[in-house]
Amino acid sequence: QVQLVESGGGLVQAGDSLRLSCATSGRTFSRYGMGWFRQPPGKEREFVAAISWGGGRVYYADSVKARFTILRDNADNITVYLQMNSLEPADTAVYFCAATPLGYSTTTSEYTYWGQGTQVTVSS
Repeated sequence: QVQLVESGGGLVQAGDSLRLSCATSGRTFSRYGMGWFRQPPGKEREFVAAISWGGGRVYYADSVKARFTILRDNADNITVYLQMNSLEPADTAVYFCAATPLGYSTTTSEYTYWGQGTQVTVSS
């Protein structure tokens, strides 16, 4: 059974940091691009960050560039991280980890495996 399990969300204050983790199991994702998406309350799911299967290319939404960092650990089962610094109330959302068979992608529809999400709430 393929699983992507996010963890690390929570309630923080503006300016704080959080590190989200995404643990994978059930198949090998070493040749999959990995991404983080988020869905703010009442809004569509949106792209946050993506990393290529080898880790050599990363992409960020303009809204998080210079504040968020995506990393991946390709040892055994893939683990993907999202380091979030200088959090803002606008970052409040459910954050999802996802995997794409493409080398990388910033497009939601190109991701085939998804986690259940972890809630991040940033208070002002």
